[in-house]
Amino acid sequence: MVKTDVLSTKQRFGIIGTSALLDREIDKALLIAPIDLSVLITGESGVGKEVFSQIIHQNSLRKHGQYIAVNCGAIPEGTIDSELFGHEKGSFTGALGERKGYFEVADGGTIFLDEVGEMPMSTQARLLRILEYGEFIKVGSSKVQKTDVRIVAATNMNLLQAIRNGRFREDLYFRLNTVPIEVPPLRERKEDIPLLFRKFVSDFAEKYRVPAIQLTEESRLVLVNYRWPGNVRELKNIAERMMIIEQEREITAATLKTYLINPDMERLPALIPPGNDTKNFGSEREILYQVLFDMRKDVNDLKKLVHDIMIGNIASPQVEKTAPYRTTVNVQDVTPPTVGTIPVSASKEEVVPYVDDYVEETMSLEEVEKEVIRKALERHGGKRRNAALDLKISERTLYRKIKEYGLE
Repeated sequence: MVKTDVLSTKQRFGIIGTSALLDREIDKALLIAPIDLSVLITGESGVGKEVFSQIIHQNSLRKHGQYIAVNCGAIPEGTIDSELFGHEKGSFTGALGERKGYFEVADGGTIFLDEVGEMPMSTQARLLRILEYGEFIKVGSSKVQKTDVRIVAATNMNLLQAIRNGRFREDLYFRLNTVPIEVPPLRERKEDIPLLFRKFVSDFAEKYRVPAIQLTEESRLVLVNYRWPGNVRELKNIAERMMIIEQEREITAATLKTYLINPDMERLPALIPPGNDTKNFGSEREILYQVLFDMRKDVNDLKKLVHDIMIGNIASPQVEKTAPYRTTVNVQDVTPPTVGTIPVSASKEEVVPYVDDYVEETMSLEEVEKEVIRKALERHGGKRRNAALDLKISERTLYRKIKEYGLE
């Protein structure tokens, strides 16, 4: 039996669904709301994690305080410290005055850190200081300030995997994860899908002043059995598109499938070709290195081939290799070729240097990466966004590498 307070919370925050998994997480949020602990909300993109942070804030002792939601993934790495902790006048170019950060503004309230897994490592260290001691330092200042803020964080990232990859601090994870809440994906709440769809259709019918669409029995089965990678957000978008585009108010299964992404595709594990080491697919940087090394090997093979062809063009069929880098060539009735304006002697036995042009140069990984980034920036006229797309890395990663290698 569903608790009365869970039902009233659903009505208050507009949560649709009867799933036991969903009710359990709402009940957990209500239980921990009055207790001043940090909370980590996990779940796939589009499941409604921010609603749970609002439930926690509105049912806590801080409900009359400030509530600030921050998307950590949307703030550039160079400015996130200033946004969260504030800065002093003149602390960096463009800092024309003092600025209060979110942690100072939300003193006595709650901060919701969405996509906390995207936070830079340096900012994670500052956040850990707030969680442990309730203090922070503005950018460009040496004065320690106090703040009393409850932190509710959310992510769709596997933070344990991010810790293993060195992208997230282990100590910060355990400080944030005092109380975990895991919002179930829509495919695990199949009984809620028709309810949500009817609610969205009803809302859009009223908004656009058009008759509501209806699903056939077959299309209803397609809707329920679809895997919904975008979860509630995807369901809402599809309902809105069909309300606007479709002229027929009865939606068949064939029509519905045109709005779904690979509706018949099963969720299968990715296959890796035999003999490939999975570590080569661990990160975008390792993939880039693998491509570069393969290209470099091809270039060296090509150099060797060209060198062998050149030696073959000036040597007679009798070629005897007498030393690792010297080749004895017997020249008989061969017109002496020239190199530039210097003739090559046509004596009976001539020693020709064996030039090893294909010996690999020694370059560090950092030098290879720096050169690839520099050439990508040159190709795109310094436009970082286009260069990042070309390199298949994020713009934030490219910005960090440009600073690291001094390529501004």
